[in-house]
Amino acid sequence: MKKQRHTEAEVATKLEEADALIAEGKINRDIAKALGVSVMTYHRWRKMREASQLARPGVAETHGLPTEQTGRIRELQLENSRLRRLVTDLLLEKINLEEVMHGHSAEVHGSIRR
Repeated sequence: MKKQRHTEAEVATKLEEADALIAEGKINRDIAKALGVSVMTYHRWRKMREASQLARPGVAETHGLPTEQTGRIRELQLENSRLRRLVTDLLLEKINLEEVMHGHSAEVHGSIRR
């Protein structure tokens, strides 16, 4: 069976149809079936669309929200990344301390047994 290739315009049209089906509450399997493609193809198309929107600043970030809300979202994303880094640093410090404690206790136990 020969693979069918869809043009960019066809993909865009089908993704618009998919958006309408999502609004109706349809699940991905039913959406893919309605579009006449596999679920994997549908996911690949969505992923490609998201990637192209990210390449155009302002389009994917705003999602149609007012400017003040997008500014707040950016602030929260920045805070989230800072907090993630902080948690990572603390976890690494905890691991290092645990290693030191385990190493120290092994030395103490080793000297007692000798």
